[in-house]
Amino acid sequence: MFSKISNSWALIKASAGVLRADKELIVFPVLSGFVGLVVSAGFFLPTLLSGFFDSFLGGRATGIAFVIGLAFYSVQAFVGLFANSALIGAAMMRLRGGDPTVRDGFRIAGKHLGAIFVFSFFSGTVGWVLRLLARGGKRLGRLGAAIGGLTWNLVTYLVLPVLMVEEVDPVEAIIRSATLLKKTWGEQIVGKLSTDALFGLPKLLVIGLLAAVVLRVIPSGSPSLFALLVALLVVVLLLLGLIESTLKTIYVAAVYRYAAQGEAGSFFSEEVVKGAFQPR
Repeated sequence: MFSKISNSWALIKASAGVLRADKELIVFPVLSGFVGLVVSAGFFLPTLLSGFFDSFLGGRATGIAFVIGLAFYSVQAFVGLFANSALIGAAMMRLRGGDPTVRDGFRIAGKHLGAIFVFSFFSGTVGWVLRLLARGGKRLGRLGAAIGGLTWNLVTYLVLPVLMVEEVDPVEAIIRSATLLKKTWGEQIVGKLSTDALFGLPKLLVIGLLAAVVLRVIPSGSPSLFALLVALLVVVLLLLGLIESTLKTIYVAAVYRYAAQGEAGSFFSEEVVKGAFQPR
């Protein structure tokens, strides 16, 4: 257990080393989040007019509601996957000893736009079907959705770096991702769980501070101070989320390098990458 925690800290430090070398990499999740909000706003009116919310919340889905939901999930998936592909492309350059820019990341992702688009449709379809399954209201459906989501995430863990490096189609990339994951770390991803825990603690602390501010400041009758403190804590929470997202994506690039080429670049030792995952 202690070795796993130690390895997780080493992974965070190594990923942070890559981010320190290229601080602009955090731009990718920022842009992804902003464009995702724009997409959500663009889908709001047609979903409202189609009766999507009524049918979805009521546990049923009309034909047009299903199509709109699928389109929304696919577009959102494309936005996130394209940004992550650009980040992975830039991180791979750094791990090879290069000095990437944001432009380099988008250039690399742009070369694989078609493959990212097709995989986004796959991912959006899976996500939407699992969402509908979970909304079915039955315990078995929710369990199936949870297992299906976990399986999909495991199988597709290395799809984006495979697409960026190996010039294969999305179906081949999914197969290749599953093969690399099983070959290198087995079935139980301890590293991801550890990094979730490492970032989860400061997030919980910020949320606790936010709750304390609400309880402490509201009775004092100072709305301006309350708004300022809440805004500050929300910004800290968002910043933690951005750093976590960036580091995890950098880590994906590194573990793909190790799985495919036997080494993970100068920022990561082979012992750390191997020790971050414990086979069952």
